Amino acid sequence: MIIPVILSGGSGSRLWPLSREIYPKQFINLITNNSLFQETILRLPDNLTDPFIVCNEEHRFIVAEQLRQINSSNKGIILEPTAKNTAPAIALSAMHLLREEDDPTLMVLSADHHIEDNGKFSEALKTAIRIAKQDKMVTLGIQPNKAEIGYGYIEVDSSKQDEYYDILSFTEKPSLEIAKKYLKSQKYYWNSGIFIFKASTYLRELKKFEPKIYEICEKSYVDVPKDIDFIRILNKQFNTCPSKSIDYAVMEKTKKGVVVPFDGVWSDIGSWDSIWSFKNKDINNNSKEGDVVLDKVHNSYIHSSNRLIVANDVSDLIIVDTQDALLVSNKNSSQNIKKIVKNLKKDNRKEINSHRKVYRPWGYYDSIDNGEDFQVKRICVNPGAKLSLQKHKKRSEHWVIVKGVALITCGEKQFYLNENESTYIPKEKLHRLENTTESLLEIIEIQTGEYLGEDDIIRIEDDYNRKI
Repeated sequence: MIIPVILSGGSGSRLWPLSREIYPKQFINLITNNSLFQETILRLPDNLTDPFIVCNEEHRFIVAEQLRQINSSNKGIILEPTAKNTAPAIALSAMHLLREEDDPTLMVLSADHHIEDNGKFSEALKTAIRIAKQDKMVTLGIQPNKAEIGYGYIEVDSSKQDEYYDILSFTEKPSLEIAKKYLKSQKYYWNSGIFIFKASTYLRELKKFEPKIYEICEKSYVDVPKDIDFIRILNKQFNTCPSKSIDYAVMEKTKKGVVVPFDGVWSDIGSWDSIWSFKNKDINNNSKEGDVVLDKVHNSYIHSSNRLIVANDVSDLIIVDTQDALLVSNKNSSQNIKKIVKNLKKDNRKEINSHRKVYRPWGYYDSIDNGEDFQVKRICVNPGAKLSLQKHKKRSEHWVIVKGVALITCGEKQFYLNENESTYIPKEKLHRLENTTESLLEIIEIQTGEYLGEDDIIRIEDDYNRKI
């Protein structure tokens, strides 16, 4: 049996401000009308089983919703309490799937890649699967066409040419000078982050080269609790796990590692420049999205999320505007955005973590205004959904219904509110908001109090088994 394993734990910081920690790039419609995560699943060959998903704890409901949108079932969604890179994530997947199936072949895919030439991709996968069944550990190597500094490289033994090459070494994002040497030598491939091997083979090699990772993952997986449709890994053990990629933990050390070349169009969509390269462009080589007006602009990417952007007499720019942050960058320097995000994180800027609009399993809220001791949110509740039964220690809330009908629980009372009606929720009062109709419910919430953080929520009952 061949099981796709989708790794969906990245943060995509080089695509800030559109990509945020709580809603990263793999869940955003960047190239097509589907997210990168959805495209990864949709391009899987038809003869494979349902995918197995690895994701961050905070992204679990986004994953579930995006699977629902494309009518995709799954073999399970495993939740990492902490991001520990790819070697532990794949180990947890292999351990789980070995219990479910008789030594399946795993096809490990990143959720944030863009691939064209699906025919070539399927053929490369067929070759890789056949070789993996010979107890090899296969990765797809992308034929480089330029000296790219945003990708990792794999050095291969090109003296023996067949359907694959033996792996000699991995290099993570080299300098431009070194990347030029790699390109000229013709002994290097871009590291695709796509791996195919038997579950038992991977675990055996991981135990040999990284016994601590193997041991901690094994302990973390013992008696894992089920949370609705999710497999929750034990936090206490897993937090001590070393953070290592599969490349350095296993693939560079094993004698079983090989590269199968793939010469189709591939990108890890690691920068705004790479997005621009895949987008349709006007006669001046510009790509624009949203409400954008250009005059004498060349070779630029302009993205507006909510308001008019006018650009005049500029070239080679990246302009990305969201509701709470604006990025202006030289297009050729877009790889440096990761460094800027790191500095913003040091300053504890909330714009790094989430958008103004925050998605929840019941719908979403949009923080539309705030000031000293008050905050205003627009809350939209999906048909048939409800918020947790909860209370707050430090804030009170005023609710105004602007669309739909709401079922309100406030203390011992339960009542309906229609459009243009309102209610008041005192602090410490147990309350719940529920949409029992088949239409969207929209309310305006005005919070007042000495502290308005999201951690001032005491959940009594929750349909989604949330701890936070």
